[in-house]
Amino acid sequence: MKPKMTTITTMLNNYQKTVLLPNQCGSRLVQTIDAPLPLVWSILRRFDHPQCYKRFIKSCTLRTGTGGTGSVREVVIVTGLPARTSMERLDKLDDELHVMMVSIIGGDHRLENYHSTTSLHGTEGGRKTVVMESYVVDVPAGNNKEETCAFADTIIGCNLKSLASVTEKMVAHEYKCYNVY
Repeated sequence: MKPKMTTITTMLNNYQKTVLLPNQCGSRLVQTIDAPLPLVWSILRRFDHPQCYKRFIKSCTLRTGTGGTGSVREVVIVTGLPARTSMERLDKLDDELHVMMVSIIGGDHRLENYHSTTSLHGTEGGRKTVVMESYVVDVPAGNNKEETCAFADTIIGCNLKSLASVTEKMVAHEYKCYNVY
């Protein structure tokens, strides 16, 4: 099912707006995935289990909620990154529009006032999904906007590529299991 341009435009206007204050930076990353939107959404929307595709997360524990809007999770970061934990709140989860908004509300890292919006859009007869993730974050003292964005872009880019890999393997496995080529 190909998305209507007005739907994508509305989504960008309503959810993917990035308003930056002078001490902030932000960006929007896009990843096309060779998997249907319902499959990609079923993995992405699991606020309680981000480690199934986010390779920098060692474990995740829900501190409040059951994985819906308002839930708070504590993630433990894999060794080697400049953080050990992050506390994150699910600000919005819209299963109809395929939008997820997350804020980092604590942890031992330098991503202060981090807010992200991820939206999914089906294309090419429902066979592909376009994932857009935008974020805004404060620039920490001692860093500049370019360094801060480069760090966040790298992490998000890796997460989006991993999401693509996981869901595309699931599609390939399904085809292989049913001998559909």
